[in-house]
Amino acid sequence: MTWQSHLLTTPEQLRDLLERAKRIAVLGIKPDPNQPAYDIPAYLQNAGYEIIPVPVYYPDLKEVLGQPVYRSLVDVPGEIDIVDVFRRPADIPKHVDDMIAKHPKAVWFQLGIRNDEAAEALARAGIDVVQDHCMQVELQRIGR
Repeated sequence: MTWQSHLLTTPEQLRDLLERAKRIAVLGIKPDPNQPAYDIPAYLQNAGYEIIPVPVYYPDLKEVLGQPVYRSLVDVPGEIDIVDVFRRPADIPKHVDDMIAKHPKAVWFQLGIRNDEAAEALARAGIDVVQDHCMQVELQRIGR
């Protein structure tokens, strides 16, 4: 199996990932309901996923969507199925070591977010990667 096989691009691959996942850590979640980085995780939570907030800013924030906040991915107890990333492409590299250390099953860069170098590093570590796709749109496509 090559590292490229960890780059998920087809509708079938995305559906399989979403159907297997239960716990989603949201890196870059925001407390503002008018922001996609809040609205989409709220949708995921309503669709039955356990949401784990990992905000990058907002140091005084204690919870989002009724869930306790963690300051880094490695601080999250237990396994993570997907890290849903709401960060600018240029800001992603500073999180790659943390992602590899936590070793989620997958990392999902939201719509408009691509970082091929980070995606390759994660894929080489055996982590599935989705780039430039909206998780909410993909869930709606499969009827969730």
